[in-house]
Amino acid sequence: MTNKPNALSLLRSSIDRRSFLRYSAGATAAAMTGAITTAVAQAQDGLVALVHTQAAGDAGPVDSMIAKLTQLAEEKGLQHRAIYAQDPATYETIFRTLGDAGAAVVVSTFNEVAEPFKAVAPDYPDTKWIQLFGDAFEPPIPNVVTVSYDYYLGCYLSGVFAGHLTKSGKVGFIGGISIPPLNADFNALKAGVLSVRPDATVTAAFAGSFQDPAKGQEIATQMYSDGIDYIQTDAAATDFGIIAAANEGEGRLVSTLDPAQFKLGPKSLISIVGLDFGVSLYNETTKALGADWNGGSHVNTGLGTGVIEFMLSPLFQEQGSPEVVAKSKEALVAVEKVRAGILDGSVDVPFNTTL
Repeated sequence: MTNKPNALSLLRSSIDRRSFLRYSAGATAAAMTGAITTAVAQAQDGLVALVHTQAAGDAGPVDSMIAKLTQLAEEKGLQHRAIYAQDPATYETIFRTLGDAGAAVVVSTFNEVAEPFKAVAPDYPDTKWIQLFGDAFEPPIPNVVTVSYDYYLGCYLSGVFAGHLTKSGKVGFIGGISIPPLNADFNALKAGVLSVRPDATVTAAFAGSFQDPAKGQEIATQMYSDGIDYIQTDAAATDFGIIAAANEGEGRLVSTLDPAQFKLGPKSLISIVGLDFGVSLYNETTKALGADWNGGSHVNTGLGTGVIEFMLSPLFQEQGSPEVVAKSKEALVAVEKVRAGILDGSVDVPFNTTL
């Protein structure tokens, strides 16, 4: 272990400070409702709202969405609110409060808001509802759009990259929770690795949370101790701990989710499979504000959209091991060929949700 100041402690205190500054739900549903009612009471015209079910301060999806919501609102001259829905018991109440306030667009996140959307959206037909990271509704609801992401394709590219980079032939994957999309991400990563290194082993682990850096660090530390030298993350704020573990030893590589994380591991964080929730929110909300919005539909987002991409960290290219940097540039050539094959249909990556 290092004698330097504990990286995880610093990262977690950063999370705490940044989360405190974000608009947050109270400790109870009643406090939450009152706070939101006050926040939106004067915002009945041109209100766009983001209801996020994971905390801000993640240097990833939530922070990106809040930033893009703010940008869009400033560009369009709209009022905006970013609300942290901490307790699932409050979801429906929050959505109804926003509907009562006459919100033009309400965006919310992840699978857990599907049933509250189905319960609330039909009662507010003049509000447009967008669920990011969700399955298509059956039957469709005319004023709801759901958005899914082919993140597994980016994970396949990370696997190809890892297959070229790993010295030990051992690659790891750490997800937040074992759900079908994340299982598919792991299987795609594994397939990508084995396409390059058939003798490699690829190991999956799940932290049980997207907001547990300590657990992420624990799992990653064990993986690195077991000889794994490249880990792909899929765990939102849990990534902080995984990056901290990578920073604590030589030869440890990690690939994460968001460019904002590059600075957290300039000598260990080599790449990202970027899923830019902020760009997705910006794109889908812009469409919803237009006259020709196609409600009652599902949007599938993949490579080549500006939302999902595999990319190298420019900081690692500057500060990482020269040997690894050189090898990463060679590997990227192979990755780009595979990416082109996915886009033109000559490379098929199965969507396999079975572990």
